[in-house]
Amino acid sequence: MPEFLNSLITESSITDFSAMSFFICIAMALGFGLLISLAYNFKHEVSKSFSITLALLPPTVALVIMMVNGSIGAGIAVAGSFSLIRFRSVPGTGREIVGIFLAMASGITAGMGYVVFGLIFTLFIILALIVLENTIFKERNNFGRKKTIRIMIPEDLDYENIFSDLLNLYCKTYQLRNVKTVNLGSLIRLTYDVELEPEMKEKELIDELRIRNGNLEISSSIQTTEKDVL
Repeated sequence: MPEFLNSLITESSITDFSAMSFFICIAMALGFGLLISLAYNFKHEVSKSFSITLALLPPTVALVIMMVNGSIGAGIAVAGSFSLIRFRSVPGTGREIVGIFLAMASGITAGMGYVVFGLIFTLFIILALIVLENTIFKERNNFGRKKTIRIMIPEDLDYENIFSDLLNLYCKTYQLRNVKTVNLGSLIRLTYDVELEPEMKEKELIDELRIRNGNLEISSSIQTTEKDVL
């Protein structure tokens, strides 16, 4: 046991690991994953699936590293297997991609026997993440003023100019993002990305828009952008 604990700092890998060293590395990797998962749930809404992935990815990677250690052929085979894995859902944000790489890096350090360095690295990155998100790169106060507004209008209306004066009055910026015909072409759905003026109320804008579009359907939601998607 003392020899193993010494190897956690002085050796670069574990070539002949015992059952004790195996369970310690896996347990430490799981601990890294739990720390990362808790950090990503701190003041953010993270899906249950993503939280479990962050928790279980480090011990999984650690096991792979221990199994292929010293075998070039096995390492190439594992790399080929991982290359076949693709995300089949919505593209991840930059924050989620960093979480995946952080979990993999901590798993690699645990699998190679560097559990002390892995712990220091994981805690350091988590601390940096929390500090950066709550200080330098804190969300701007105007985020709640940015909306995506969808307006239904009859197909015979001139949609290019009908709402321009209202949007100039109520919005700091606006952009027509999408035009789509619906209901067999009898209606047109306009999608605007807008940023409301600080003193303007969203309901007042919607009431004015209802007068222009004949009281057809209007929806407003928090603006969705792809700026942070990798």
